[in-house]
Amino acid sequence: MRGVHTFINDIRRQVFTEVARMAFEGGNYAKTIRELPYKIIPGEVAKYRQNILVERAVVSERIRLAIGLPLRNVSEYEPTDAYLEDSLVAEKYYDPPLINIISFACNACPTKRVQVTNMCQGCLAHPCKEVCPKDAISIVQGKSFIDQEKCIKCGKCADECPYGAILKFERPCAEACGMDAIGSDELGRAKIDYDKCVSCGMCLVNCPFGAISDKSQIFQLIQAIKRGDKVVAAVAPAFVSQFGEKVTSSQMREAMRQVGFHKVIEVAVGADMCTAEEAEDFLKKVPNEQPFMATSCCPSWSVMAKKLFPQFKDYISMAMTPMVLTARLYKKDHPDVRIVFIGPCTAKKLEASRRTIRSDVDFVLTFEEMQGIFDAKGIVPSEMPYDPDDEFSTGTSLGRGFAVTGGVADAVKKAIAEIDPEREVLVEHADGLRECRKMLMMAKAGKYNGYLLEGMGCPGGCVAGAGTITPVKKSTAAVTRYVNEAKVKSVQDSAAVKRLREVQD
Repeated sequence: MRGVHTFINDIRRQVFTEVARMAFEGGNYAKTIRELPYKIIPGEVAKYRQNILVERAVVSERIRLAIGLPLRNVSEYEPTDAYLEDSLVAEKYYDPPLINIISFACNACPTKRVQVTNMCQGCLAHPCKEVCPKDAISIVQGKSFIDQEKCIKCGKCADECPYGAILKFERPCAEACGMDAIGSDELGRAKIDYDKCVSCGMCLVNCPFGAISDKSQIFQLIQAIKRGDKVVAAVAPAFVSQFGEKVTSSQMREAMRQVGFHKVIEVAVGADMCTAEEAEDFLKKVPNEQPFMATSCCPSWSVMAKKLFPQFKDYISMAMTPMVLTARLYKKDHPDVRIVFIGPCTAKKLEASRRTIRSDVDFVLTFEEMQGIFDAKGIVPSEMPYDPDDEFSTGTSLGRGFAVTGGVADAVKKAIAEIDPEREVLVEHADGLRECRKMLMMAKAGKYNGYLLEGMGCPGGCVAGAGTITPVKKSTAAVTRYVNEAKVKSVQDSAAVKRLREVQD
């Protein structure tokens, strides 16, 4: 479903836009929040759900989440603006849970199962029955029948059916969850096990019923801008193509200045610092102190690794993520600013909420949420003037490449080569948490001793994050061009890396 524009995308964007507009315009917020569902879902006839009241009820919950409020308990009465006063502030971190399922929007899809369809031809060979390892298939009135009590959902029968008459399917949110954190409640609706969830957001973007949404800081960020705070936007390199196919960094800067940001900086500089630190760590620790080293830049990957493979927690690089390094270094020189990270990732919201990070990163917005702010202000980045002297020029090509699968490992490998040209570095990378788990299982078996392992929580890397707008392939191609356009190619020549070393000394 990724890359296909749907009604759900439109609703999310409308909600973000209206919440941003409400924040900018001010007034009676309680009244506005009650009226917005009628503005977003006008008329009397439902277009997508069973009736107009349900459509508006779902939008009401989405609005609450976009303001940073919790979902309401469906079994008890609470007004739409309940606890609104808690969010009418310019400082608010995400209250858990970050990823939420709107229960009455959930379709209660069947859980994982293998099922014979009416396309079964009742063939004499019945290979489906022959390959079943649990003898779960019998022939009933000439057709194949699967005993669900015996079936282990291996799918061998589906693979062997010459007519493609057997389907193996799973509820989309659960299939997308690499942590197996999606279960069912007593009514068969999807339910998240938050002890397992790492907030990657893949369930959110793969639910075809739009029942899953994350919380936002749009409202609080705009309050900070309105009160005159010096809010600095730290933009992730995956921004290229998100706000228009050919939008340049200078156009992005101008668009964000018009929103009210004090300054716009490039997170690729933090990626350069991360590259330098991980290269030095690898040379020092592998294999002398540990058998392999894993990258640290993706929070959902690193949290997953620590949850499921605690024996490897010390093998994950201690380098801070590019978001944190960028914010920390900038605040070192400008302590009076507030930093908002603008990127593709929902897990960054969780990362920024950690007590050790809160003083560095004040807000996290996704590209999708930022587009809502642009829409609310009537700003079109592609229509902004282009200024070649105002282009991002500080990040290296290696730092910009962090946005795509394999980019982090490639950057660290090249940085190591600059330090020790004789050192051979073996690398392996995986994207999507399920594939990352397989990679760590191989590492557990000793298959990756001496390796640098890169994990990315989203299939495709950061360009496939839950907060992106552009299809993954298109965004990957745009990032590749952006990498090639970088003026600085070596991490050793990075001004940010030199500044970091000055601070450390």
